[in-house]
Amino acid sequence: MSTSTDKPAVTGDALPELFASAFEYLVDTGQRSVLFLEVMRQRGVQYREHLAETAPHVLNYAVELIVDGRNFKQPVNYALVRIAPPSGVEIDLKRRPFVVVDPRAGHGPGIGGFKADSEIGVAMKAGHPCYFIGFLPEPMPGQTIEDIARAEAIFIEKVIALHPDADGKPCVIGNCQAGWAVMILASLRPELFGPIIVAGAPLSYWAGVRGKYPMRYSGGMLGGSWLTALTSDLGGGKFDGAWLVQNFENMNPSNTLWTKQYNVYSKVDTEADRYLEFERWWGGHVNLNAEEIQFIVDQLFVGNNLAAGRIKTSDGQVVDLRKISSPIVVFCSKGDNITPPQQALGWILDLYSDIDEIRAYGQTIVYTVHETVGHLGIFVSGGVAKKEHSEFSSNIDLIDVLPPGLYEATFEAKSADTANAELAGGKWVMRCEQRTLEDIRAMGGNTTEDERRFATAARVSEMNLANYRNFVQPWVRAAVTPQMADWTRKWHPLRVSYEAFGSDSAATKAVAEAAGKIRERRKPAAQDNPFLAFQETVSKNIVDVLDKWRDTQEALSETLFLGIYGSPALQAAVGIEPDAEVSPKPAMSPQHRKRLEARIAELKSQIGVGGPRECVIRGLLYVGMARGMVDERSLEALRRARAGDAASRLTLAQFKTIVREQFFMLLLEPEASLAAIPKLLPPSEDERREALAAIRGVLSASAAISGEAAGRLERVTQLFGLAAETHAKAS
Repeated sequence: MSTSTDKPAVTGDALPELFASAFEYLVDTGQRSVLFLEVMRQRGVQYREHLAETAPHVLNYAVELIVDGRNFKQPVNYALVRIAPPSGVEIDLKRRPFVVVDPRAGHGPGIGGFKADSEIGVAMKAGHPCYFIGFLPEPMPGQTIEDIARAEAIFIEKVIALHPDADGKPCVIGNCQAGWAVMILASLRPELFGPIIVAGAPLSYWAGVRGKYPMRYSGGMLGGSWLTALTSDLGGGKFDGAWLVQNFENMNPSNTLWTKQYNVYSKVDTEADRYLEFERWWGGHVNLNAEEIQFIVDQLFVGNNLAAGRIKTSDGQVVDLRKISSPIVVFCSKGDNITPPQQALGWILDLYSDIDEIRAYGQTIVYTVHETVGHLGIFVSGGVAKKEHSEFSSNIDLIDVLPPGLYEATFEAKSADTANAELAGGKWVMRCEQRTLEDIRAMGGNTTEDERRFATAARVSEMNLANYRNFVQPWVRAAVTPQMADWTRKWHPLRVSYEAFGSDSAATKAVAEAAGKIRERRKPAAQDNPFLAFQETVSKNIVDVLDKWRDTQEALSETLFLGIYGSPALQAAVGIEPDAEVSPKPAMSPQHRKRLEARIAELKSQIGVGGPRECVIRGLLYVGMARGMVDERSLEALRRARAGDAASRLTLAQFKTIVREQFFMLLLEPEASLAAIPKLLPPSEDERREALAAIRGVLSASAAISGEAAGRLERVTQLFGLAAETHAKAS
């Protein structure tokens, strides 16, 4: 008889089964361990081979060198290459070219064309010629950020010259650090650019919300940019990009110290190739000149001077992002802890008071916010490339002709219920919905007090840097020899982690030989092996511990930053006034205001000028304003309507000009603009009926015409002199 306290007995069959599972697991984990070491060996060998290349990159495409920046009067280590389309991909030379500018953030070039499903890949599938601006591992002596900007302007001029018949200026994509570089150049040379896509690019460096995104506190916690100058001096005038990569690694210690390696170890039979492919790029560390990195840290990350208009070129030009005349597409993600949405979009709030001010500068800004993807996923995720980047590429002309304002791009999966699905290419329907600055503010941001804290940190940085340069830098520079600088780079922890397994030693040869034999008789454990489940539990616990450590460190960093730089005494000591606005919006220049007033007067005088084409666009805009969004199906319907009429064919630039003019006329003088329509219409009723049918066709392509839009369409119908006929048909 048993009692309630009796423990269940281990049956005779259970022990042999447990021992069998244990033996199976031990064999499996032993084999996996050797195979994992072999992957690490391959990573080390791959690292050495990659760095030995003259122009190392990870592009998945054949390229042709077009312009080499090393041959310029002021040489730079950048180059323009043309991407050769893969077999089966047809390029339409009349479509606008795409130019992808890769980030120089510590790793080598190629991330925008890392896979077939990439920014470059989807652009070529949409028929666009593609070019790539990349760089070599070593900077040219004396090159600066301004020199690189001038070189990139030459590259884009070359692309424009190579495509004289293209329907529009090049679409330029700037990833991460390349995003701010593209924006700076576009503000200085706006005439070179078609639509600009900035993906995961920081533009408002202080922005964020408390409890998240601790990287923005780094400058203050390190006492400013003096450490950047010291690191460059220890490198003999060069800044090792491995330190930038180390910063990214420090953001996620559980992934750096455990998950990345454990994922390979636990899935070594299937994960090795993907891991090695990524590590080839991640480990391709490059150098920057001291002047380059100092500009980046002082002017951007610590100083936050880009949106404020406080950056000037050597010839006195002010970098003013409001001068950009091309549509700007901002792609960011809530899952990106390196460039969160606030840093990607906060510059809009820094520059503009309302939507009317955006329109006064003629700017079109489109943004989309992904819910989960991380920073690198914005560039390397196949899912993101197939959705967001594919839709941007396919609909770049729609974006280019949008009236000025602020929009959010949304994506709806096609289904059996999607109306006129044939008008939308791909698997998604993109629409651009009007937004206000309140939608950006709703994402969160700094308080006025927080802005003062960051301004205080910037002042402290300036003082510490000045002290370093006056009292320490001369001694460091005198002491550092070229051999010491090379030694400093060689023994960077990240470089050592690659080099350690890449040597041609007896141990690594033994690992390679053993791995070959193991693959021949590989015996993975069954998925239901209890020891595998225990292994996963241990791994999860390790990740949890490291994540909690990270969260504690980040919370402490934020608390210290807020406390130190929120001190009234420190703020007073560095000259931050208690009630001063540290980030005032730059005022509209008298020159721009004068041009704006002249343009307004010109548009008002042109309200009664035009013909059927202007009437159709004016009518479309008037009705479409009630919807507050533009759908890709509507633009495709309009394109097809225009294609059959040789007399109505316009270049994209001409069409864009008419759209903008008619849009502003409706904003400035809505009643006068509508009242002028009957005078501009042709006398032929058939022509007026055909024009109205085109308006209806475009409007109904994306959704049923209802509500306020239906009321506005009825008014347009009356203005076209067809109301009586319409009512007769309806009855």
